[in-house]
Amino acid sequence: MTSIEEQRMIVTIVGAGNMARGIGTRALAGGHSVRLHDRGKAKAEELATALSQATPGADVTAVDADAAADSDIVVLALPYPAGRDVAAAWAGPLAGKIVVDISNPVDFTTFDSLVVSPGTSAAEQIAAAVPESRVVKAFNTTFAGTLTTGEVAGRPLDVFIAGDDEAAKQTVSGLVSSAGLRPLDVGPLRRARELEAFQFLHMASQERLGLNWSSAIAILP
Repeated sequence: MTSIEEQRMIVTIVGAGNMARGIGTRALAGGHSVRLHDRGKAKAEELATALSQATPGADVTAVDADAAADSDIVVLALPYPAGRDVAAAWAGPLAGKIVVDISNPVDFTTFDSLVVSPGTSAAEQIAAAVPESRVVKAFNTTFAGTLTTGEVAGRPLDVFIAGDDEAAKQTVSGLVSSAGLRPLDVGPLRRARELEAFQFLHMASQERLGLNWSSAIAILP
């Protein structure tokens, strides 16, 4: 019997920024097929070419918005609230699909707070926008730069996973494990509130440490 980690999946990534590059790299390392969609198709095509060159023989291509229909997992590699808005617009095609939200709803104008109300999260807002999808929070605490190699100082990256659908979390965990990362199930989707707040603190501390967090996490569509 084939384990979840060994199953070849089609992973559609919406967005073509640094996080899309990092997650795409890891998905291809795990032997999966990657589909890239961006509102600027040329940007998705450019990233697809770069990933193909970095992983010879990889199955990666730029696609149109209808790609979600054939996907096992759809990753919204978009900043908040763009991910929520795309999810709402794609609610029909995303019905029944596993949708991964990686965003951190930080107020980047002041860098002083989150922009979601207390008692909710970006992931929960996306779940409300696509009630027939299975939304999972993942990858929001990983930096894009380290995703390319999948490790720091020889240790695999931890990927915190939250969601209300156990089967969906297992599938995302399988993707993470196959990519050489370590999945950590932290519970229901409401735990995304703590994950988003934690990453806000993580990003805020980078400047004090003299690190350039902005280039590491950029997920501009």
